Amino acid sequence: MSVIPGDRKTFYQLLANTVLVSVVNSTAWFAITFYVYLQTHSVFATGVISGIFLVLTALSGIWFGSLVDHHSKKAMMQLSALASLVLYAGALAVYLTVPQESFTDPAGVPLWVMVVLLMFGVIAGNIRTIALPTLVTLLIPEEGRDRANGLVGSSTGVSFLVTSVFSGGLVALGGMYWVLVLGLGALVLALLHLAAVRVPGNPEASAQEDAPKRSVDLRGTMRLVGEVPGLTALILFTTFNNFLGGVFMALIDPYGLTLVPVQVWGLLWGVLSTGFIVGGLLVSRTGLSRNPLRVLLLTNLVLWGVTVLFPVRSSIVLLSVGMYAYMLLVPYAEAAEQTILQKVVPYERQGRVFGFAQSVEQAASPLTAFLISPIAQFVVIPFMTDGAGARAIGGWFGTGTDRGLAVIFMAAGVIGLLATVVALRSRPYRRLSERVTSSPDEDAGGAAEPAPPEDLQQARP
Repeated sequence: MSVIPGDRKTFYQLLANTVLVSVVNSTAWFAITFYVYLQTHSVFATGVISGIFLVLTALSGIWFGSLVDHHSKKAMMQLSALASLVLYAGALAVYLTVPQESFTDPAGVPLWVMVVLLMFGVIAGNIRTIALPTLVTLLIPEEGRDRANGLVGSSTGVSFLVTSVFSGGLVALGGMYWVLVLGLGALVLALLHLAAVRVPGNPEASAQEDAPKRSVDLRGTMRLVGEVPGLTALILFTTFNNFLGGVFMALIDPYGLTLVPVQVWGLLWGVLSTGFIVGGLLVSRTGLSRNPLRVLLLTNLVLWGVTVLFPVRSSIVLLSVGMYAYMLLVPYAEAAEQTILQKVVPYERQGRVFGFAQSVEQAASPLTAFLISPIAQFVVIPFMTDGAGARAIGGWFGTGTDRGLAVIFMAAGVIGLLATVVALRSRPYRRLSERVTSSPDEDAGGAAEPAPPEDLQQARP
């Protein structure tokens, strides 16, 4: 990967620091979900927790993006970890001072106080997910950013893998005690490490900034997105993809559990999560070509094709192969979108645009998850169990719960394929492609390459 020699170490240190904090936050979130269900046996309670978390994540993105743009990126990463540290400490205090039997009531105040403290601690970590791609812009020359974004994708896979392996075990070992104690220790370590990392600032950012110091500036961000040809269409396309992706959020676990026992399913997810790591490493090695937008759409063609194929038969092998291919390619799609935004959005506004995109795109998946579950339960599954669908195609396709879920997956895949083909042939795609593939001289109105401090300028080849 071609990076500024003086910046490579800084980027790797920030990436490692982010992996550590991401593991802490992901483990805390998975653990509290497991703990609440084990204590209350209430599916409704865990569903409410997930719904509130996703909504708050979507709502906070724009504000977090403004914080990243208006303040030092390193300071925001420190603030993120410090906020999580304080909130987790509060959750541990509640856990240790309240009788354990109080946590068995799904409507109990102590339980929800602990849940809310942990929830906000995890959400505070999202500041880092917005700050990190802007630091890629600052630290990595344009020709190497796609590869750096691939490494960011691998870090997500590492976090997911570690979380999958350890969160359930820690809850089984000691409830939320070891989750919180180890999490607090790791956050202290992350804060001490980050304090020793020297992150260069962008001296031109304050001069270029035209928004009020503490303004969220949603109107200005939306205007900027609208001024880049095709960028609005890209965000809407990704939002639509996430809308369809909500099908996976709601139904992939029930589908998998119709095929294998829960222990096997949990272990399988740990194996499948390595796809994120491998996919990100492949991006870091191969890059995304001169036109990451085309890579994004072609990747989506493959992803939706996989979605059509893996449910054809009730087979854990087909599901495993399909899901591994899916996870292997997701880092390509995510790295491509980040690389596009880093290219076409001015550096001083990237935090807000990344936050805006996060808010809009992440709002779609929970909406689908809420809508598709009752449709699957009360319409499609009966349709494929003893209804008209079972009578029409059940002889060769199969019948029952898994076949009803398979129909939904395949329908989502067909819709996704059609939407991607339309996007590839659209005018916004051509216009944004021209912008993304233009040279810096031709792209005078695009993303400003941040001027590094003088000591780092000396390190450029």
